[in-house]
Amino acid sequence: MKPVPGRMTHDYDGELIVFLIGMRINRWSRVRDWLPTFRAMPPMMRELATDPDSGMVGYRLFGLPRTPTVLQYWTSLDKLYDYASNPQAKHRPAWGEFNRRARTAGDAVGIWHETFEVARAETFYFAMPPTGLAAATDMTPVTKAHARARDRIAS
Repeated sequence: MKPVPGRMTHDYDGELIVFLIGMRINRWSRVRDWLPTFRAMPPMMRELATDPDSGMVGYRLFGLPRTPTVLQYWTSLDKLYDYASNPQAKHRPAWGEFNRRARTAGDAVGIWHETFEVARAETFYFAMPPTGLAAATDMTPVTKAHARARDRIAS
C-alpha cells in the first residue's frame, strides 16, 4: 500500500469497540499444546473479514512469535458478543476445544482478551498508508480546525 501524503486522521461516527485478543507461548517445546490455539485464529479472522454484517470493520496482527495478538475494531459490542457466542461461527467450537485441551496443557499456552468501549478517538497519520483505525474506517485530511490532537479528540 502506498503512503497517503499529508496530515490525515480517521473519519468515523458511531459506536466503536476495540477488542484485543492474544495468546502467549509459555513452553515452546509443547507444540502440541500451543499450536492448535495458534491455528484457531486465522479462520476466525477470515470468517469475520468476509462478512460485512459481522460488525468487525478491521484488524491487525502483531506480537509474533511469542505473543501473537490481534487488535480488532468493531461497530457494536452486541455484535462482538453475538459472534463470540454463535455456535455456527468458528469461535465457539475453537473456544470449547481450547478449554478441553487446557485441562492437560497446564501453563504451556496462555490466552487473554480485553474489550474497550471507545467514547472518543483521536488519530494522526503523516505519510502513512491507511493504518489502524483509519484502515478500519475512513481516512480524511486534517483540517485547520482540527490541527491539534486536543481539537480532534474534542470533536
